Amino acid sequence: MQFTFKAENSKGALVEGTREAADKLSLLADLKGEGLSLLAAEPASGAGMLKFLAWLNELVVTVSLHEKIVFARNLAAMVAAGLPISRGIEVLEKQTTNGKFKKVLSAVGKTIKDGGSLSDGLKKYPSVFPPLMVAMVHAGEESGGLAPALREAGVHLEKHYALVKKVRGAMIYPAIIICAIVVIGALMLIYVVPTLTATFKELKVELPASTKLIIFISDLLTDYTIPALLGIAAIGGAFFLALRTPRGKRALDLAILKLPLIGNLAKEVNSARTARTLSSLLTAGVSVTDALAITKDVLQNSYYKEALESAGAHVQKGGAISDMFKSHEALFPVMVGEMAEVGEETGKLSEMLVDIASFYEGEVEAATKDLSIIIEPVLMVVIGAAVGFFAISMISPTYSLLNNI
Repeated sequence: MQFTFKAENSKGALVEGTREAADKLSLLADLKGEGLSLLAAEPASGAGMLKFLAWLNELVVTVSLHEKIVFARNLAAMVAAGLPISRGIEVLEKQTTNGKFKKVLSAVGKTIKDGGSLSDGLKKYPSVFPPLMVAMVHAGEESGGLAPALREAGVHLEKHYALVKKVRGAMIYPAIIICAIVVIGALMLIYVVPTLTATFKELKVELPASTKLIIFISDLLTDYTIPALLGIAAIGGAFFLALRTPRGKRALDLAILKLPLIGNLAKEVNSARTARTLSSLLTAGVSVTDALAITKDVLQNSYYKEALESAGAHVQKGGAISDMFKSHEALFPVMVGEMAEVGEETGKLSEMLVDIASFYEGEVEAATKDLSIIIEPVLMVVIGAAVGFFAISMISPTYSLLNNI
């Protein structure tokens, strides 16, 4: 909260001002530490609004993946140069323009100054620092190689960022086209169809079923606009909530894996992410079972989570990681299991996983380019079919009218 206060210094001079504090007791302690004696304090005008804005900022503002990459890389460079971790955190805190990230870094720095480790500070903010990053930093602290661990974490986050960016980039074009079709279709149903409907009703033209369907939807949108929009929103909300349930999420995960084009792309993305994450964690010195557990949390698809969970139990019994890849060929391409097995036999599993990740990241890049090329004619066909259906439905009654004349 913001307080306006009056205080007295050691010389008896009056000091007035505004100060932020959790409560009056905190304000009293802060001023006492500066050699001031508090005389009076009142909440500043607009303190409630400031508190609301601070809460809203905390809710809305996020720490981007790019900011995390910069943090890991810069801190790795400073630690490698011999700068104390607490000093490096202070530098990065001053450097960032993100208010939320600045607060988080300040808290992490305080944890370190109080005797805690960097990983102790990071794990307090799981919404900002992912478990993978915390585990790699902890392993680096244990082995005495914090700078390489931070550098490896930065590389992993950067690769993950590039992979997500490619997939999202491929989806932007079809998403824009679909939104444009929906908007144009709604405008035609609201403004164009009612004019034609009035003409058909006036001349008592016999209408085909497709025309009646379009007129019904048009009447619904024009006569009951708000209820119709609320109904659409309710259906969309119900569908979204259904997907958030375990059964709905599992159905969506299966649909993504089975869809033409999208299914192969999803398998390549998950294979690349699995291999890259496992390699980064194993290189940082994280145990195999912990690496599998953390990788399971990184992946989003429930089928891949189950595969990694079973792999963790299998490894604890003395099995190999490659067995997991081989026993789930519906999720991982055959090459993943074979290359992982070679890596285990030669003692270079982490290096082989990097090669697997690099290969499938390249495949994803090529697939996203091909996807954009394939989707364009498919969308043109869909648009043509929609326009053709609309045109035939609205023009055929006009031909009937002309034949009657």
